[in-house]
This record gives sequence, structure tokens and C-alpha cells, in this order.
Amino acid sequence: MDALSSPVTGTYSDAPREPLVTLVEAREAVRLLMHFAEAGDGDSDEELDAYQLATDIAGRLPSE
Repeated sequence: MDALSSPVTGTYSDAPREPLVTLVEAREAVRLLMHFAEAGDGDSDEELDAYQLATDIAGRLPSE
């Protein structure tokens, strides 16, 4: 196993931390990704990647 695929180990603080992104920020990122995914003709790899990433992130978010 190399360093990139091995499990992350270490000690973590019990202090409260801010989330990496807030729910509002995550929903805005999904909205923007969907905008870019739908902006073109749907044939580019980037548009398909944006759509796939948006649906993956959206599926992880709690419903309103």
C-alpha cells in the first residue's frame, strides 16, 4: 500500500470545528454545477462531469 491509498491515521482534536462547507454552500455548488452542465449542448466531457458531480453531491445532502 502506498501513502496515498493507505488509511489516514493520527490524533484529532475534540474541539468543535467548522464544516468543510455549509449546507447552503453545498446547495449553491450543486446549483452552479447544474447550470454549467446544462449551459452547452450536452456533448462535452466537462458538462457530463459537472452533471455527474452535481447529482452525486445532491444525493448526499439532506432534504429540506
